[in-house]
Amino acid sequence: MRYDRVFIPYGAYWSSPFCRWQGSFAGLHPLQLAAEVASQSLTKSAIPASVLDGLVLGTTVPSPHGFYGGPWLTGLLGAGEVTGTVVSQACATSARALAVAAGEVETAADRCVLVIAADRTSNGPHLVWPNAGPGARPLAEDWVWDNFGFDPSTGGTMLQTAENVAREAGITTVEQHEVVLLRYAQYLDSLADDRAFQRRYMPIPLEVSGNGRRSITVEGDEGIHPTTVDGLNQLKPVMPGGTVTAGGQTHPADGNAGAVVTTASRAAELSHDGITVQLVSYAEARAKPGYMPQAIVPAAVRALAEADVKAGDLTAVTTHNPFAVNDIYLSRALGLDLTAMNRFGSSLVWGHPQAPTGLRSVIELIETLAMSGGGYGLFVGCSAGDSAAALVLKVE
Repeated sequence: MRYDRVFIPYGAYWSSPFCRWQGSFAGLHPLQLAAEVASQSLTKSAIPASVLDGLVLGTTVPSPHGFYGGPWLTGLLGAGEVTGTVVSQACATSARALAVAAGEVETAADRCVLVIAADRTSNGPHLVWPNAGPGARPLAEDWVWDNFGFDPSTGGTMLQTAENVAREAGITTVEQHEVVLLRYAQYLDSLADDRAFQRRYMPIPLEVSGNGRRSITVEGDEGIHPTTVDGLNQLKPVMPGGTVTAGGQTHPADGNAGAVVTTASRAAELSHDGITVQLVSYAEARAKPGYMPQAIVPAAVRALAEADVKAGDLTAVTTHNPFAVNDIYLSRALGLDLTAMNRFGSSLVWGHPQAPTGLRSVIELIETLAMSGGGYGLFVGCSAGDSAAALVLKVE
């Protein structure tokens, strides 16, 4: 899908810190937390809730009263007259939510749509499904963990998809660990000068009410372990005979992110610093069964083709890379320099709260492009069901 009139006001986006599974956000309701962070961020950007006339909420893990989704969230924001749709597409949720908002802006005049993505993998729900079979013993499902570990289409795990791609492409553990060390070093760059890069979009320190309990202050991403050559060398592949170690994959986390999507004229009114951010194209793709990381290549190729941009013309690339395998495979297929991708880290380091993961990467792509003097940028990430989604942005 190509867009001609869809823009993101520069600075009208944010991401909370991401807290590792069972960290500071584990006891907070994800939608209430997202509303509180969004309210603080909109106020800081001098964007009143009254300018919003639509919402796209991305969330993948059921939460109490989540049935009321968007209307509840906008009510918490003080925009009770605004409603919208809910998107749930695993780790492609953020990209798809932006695409839904873009479709509304592209086809309707003067739209200003808020995209919010929020999930809490901690304390995920344990669901009991009725069963009319013999004995009527109910079926039980741990929403987060059972779905990480079982694809009903293939019977395999997420990890197995990475191993399948690594085996077919000849990607070794050594190569994966080199990427892990690179991404960790790039993440440390985002912490330089008192987190100067992250402060461009992240409200830190973040103080939230704690859902009516004692307030909570989070200074930054939580649960990120120092990564060293010696530490990685001590790790063995998780699967027997495999290549992917615990260090070569991401970790579950909690968090949220948001962005405003609107027309060129309204973006100019709401932007800071005279920078223009255009959402140019969106695409999806699916790999053969059991090869999830491969899907990022056709998704990226399609998004670039829609934007009429070549890989060599890109100024910046960010990825949702639950496995180091992803970036190696993408780099080989499109001829991208691994060191030029994810210049300030990625989800491989700061974690995987599902719905908001991609939006944080898109936000970091915008800021990387702005710091580079503009140009075209690509975001791409894989998702459950051997699928992937990609976006192309242009910053001037």
